Amino acid sequence: MKGTLPKLILTDIDGVWTDGGMYYDNTDIEFKKFNTYDSAGVLFAHKMSIPVGILTGENSRAVLRRADKLKVDYCRLGCKDKVGVAKEICEELHISLEEVAYIGDDLNDMGLLKKVGWAGVPSSAPEYIRQLSTVPLSKNGGEGVFREFVETILGEDVVRKILKEIES
Repeated sequence: MKGTLPKLILTDIDGVWTDGGMYYDNTDIEFKKFNTYDSAGVLFAHKMSIPVGILTGENSRAVLRRADKLKVDYCRLGCKDKVGVAKEICEELHISLEEVAYIGDDLNDMGLLKKVGWAGVPSSAPEYIRQLSTVPLSKNGGEGVFREFVETILGEDVVRKILKEIES
């Protein structure tokens, strides 16, 4: 889909914005470590008026807090049917799945990765998932791969333009 930009960017969380690790303490509290570089991916998308959505199978308040802080447009927790949820968001926006960019890293992402116009997979994902990627990425999950995905899709010229706006 060279030459065009997506009309929606969707992302998984665990294994993309995080390294896939989950931390539990002895009081049933779960912790996630997010990479702050990924927040620029949301900023760059929003500067181009592209909404961003999180689709995660987890029911984590930490994800909701991160989404709220970054003003992510859609946040779907406990998402078991990512293709179905993506289609619902597309209907709301009057777009098709071919106009969507999605980054995911595991089994529950495979269906959506096969249907979108831009498919990204962190380099840390299993090989059979990486084979679904149409956007070349070098970073592992939890290392700013969402930002790399967005910057790659937007292209160098657009990123430079946004950086000039930010510097002014």
